This record gives sequence, structure tokens and C-alpha cells, in this order.
Amino acid sequence: MSLLVLAGPARAVDSARAEIERLIAASGADVAVAFRTLDGHHELLLQPDASFHAASTMKVPVMIELFRQAKAGTLRLTDQVPIVNEFHSIVDGSPFSLDPAEDSDHDMYARVGSRMSYRDLCDAMITVSSNLATNLLIERLGAANIQQTVDRLDAGGMRVLRGVEDTKAFEKKLNNTTSARALLTLMWMIAKGETVDRQSSDEMIAVLKRQQFHDRIPAGLPSGIEVAHKTGEITRIQHDAAIVYAPRPFVLVILIRGLDDAHKGAALAAAITRVLFDDSNAALKRPRYD
Repeated sequence: MSLLVLAGPARAVDSARAEIERLIAASGADVAVAFRTLDGHHELLLQPDASFHAASTMKVPVMIELFRQAKAGTLRLTDQVPIVNEFHSIVDGSPFSLDPAEDSDHDMYARVGSRMSYRDLCDAMITVSSNLATNLLIERLGAANIQQTVDRLDAGGMRVLRGVEDTKAFEKKLNNTTSARALLTLMWMIAKGETVDRQSSDEMIAVLKRQQFHDRIPAGLPSGIEVAHKTGEITRIQHDAAIVYAPRPFVLVILIRGLDDAHKGAALAAAITRVLFDDSNAALKRPRYD
């Protein structure tokens, strides 16, 4: 287990570090944590560069690329996109379809044969984690373009190769992956208005605030605190990446793998969040020496 404290007085995070290490050890999970206050004074990194299956956290860079292309004039967010359920494997270009039973958004499949705007597809991709909306966007935006934008933002620990349910790619271990540091970088730049421009970032934050799944980072916070976040979950994987608008705002990424019970993964993420919230909130009352 490798942990670095890279910013701010060590005393401000020592107790949080020890408690988080205790929680992780008790859980038996493999966990990466990346935390930074928006004032830039405190940062805590635990296994920040370890590679994890990205699950649905890869939808964050898809959203960023959508807004980048809209800003560049390649597309308009109001443009209407045909809704189909046929995609192409990155292995050999062969067609495949998504299984509605494997998607958290069943309603999208009733729309096949109709059209939706890029903006509405983005909303479905983030707020209810629609796989169908995600694949429609990736095929139109281009996975290579998404990756170029990720690399330009210095978040190369995120690798976006393909859409969802490309079985041939999965069998060849061609999966989307991420590190906690990469997601921290992307969420930080959204929070700071630096991914595309301030207006685009504000729109992305508004979408992330409409997220419908709240059992991880938000569950570890007092009620009433706004959170802009994206979860990711597959078998034995439970992730969350968030901008937390606490009295002392911060960005937090928690990547968890190895737990069969998703509820235990969610509870662990909430417990880690609670420790970091309590510590950073208490830091508001501490004297500063820097």
C-alpha cells in the first residue's frame, strides 16, 4: 500500500490516513483514493496510479469530449441522433447489440428508431448511466478523439478504448481502465472550468449533480451538501468520482475492487468519504502555518 501526502501540513491528514487505512484493511478490498481540496492546500493519494477497470467512470471523458467537439463546432448539442442498438467491435468491426437487462437505463431501448439530442444522450449517460446512450456517443465522437482529449488534459491513466459490451474486445482484455489520479485530474479540471471552458464545465457540473445513484460518496456526507459525481459498477467493482461542494469543497475519487457484495463496497466508499469530510471540515478551524 503506497500513500503520499503531497500538499498542506501533514498533521491535517495524518489522522484521516490512518483511519482510511484501517477501514480498507478491515474490508479486504483493493482500494485507491485520490482527494484534493479545491483550495489546493490538502491532497491525499492512496495507490493513485494503480490501474482499475474503469466501469462507467469512463463516461466522464466521453462527456468532456462531447463538449469539446461542441465548442469546436464539429457538432451542436441540439443535433438529433438516430437511436439504434447496433455497434461495432473494435476487434474486427463485427456488429453487436446491447442487452437491455444489463443496462441501468431500460427506457432508452423503447426509443430505438427515434432520435435524441446529443445533450439528452449525455444526460442519460451520466445521470442514469445509460450504456446505450454511451455507445451512441462513443461511435459518433470516436474513442481515439476521446483518448486524445484525456491525454491533452494530462489524465493518461484513463484509457478509453471502446464502448460497453464489446464481448470480443473483453475476451482479448481490451478494456477501458482508469487510475484514481486520472479521474481526480478530470474532475478537478471540470470543477476549475479548465476542460473546455467555464461555460462547458458549468454545464457538465449541472449534469453530474443530477446523478441518480447516491449510495457511495454522497452517502458519507451530511444531508444538503451538493455533489457532482459519476459512479461506476460491474462485478466486484464499485467506484465513485465526485466534486463535493462542502464548506471546504473538494474532489474525491474512490476506486474499489474485490468485494462480491456491492453494498459493502458502497458502505466502504461512504465511510472513507465521511473520514475525509470530517477532517477537511475540521481543518477550516485549524490555524494555518503555510
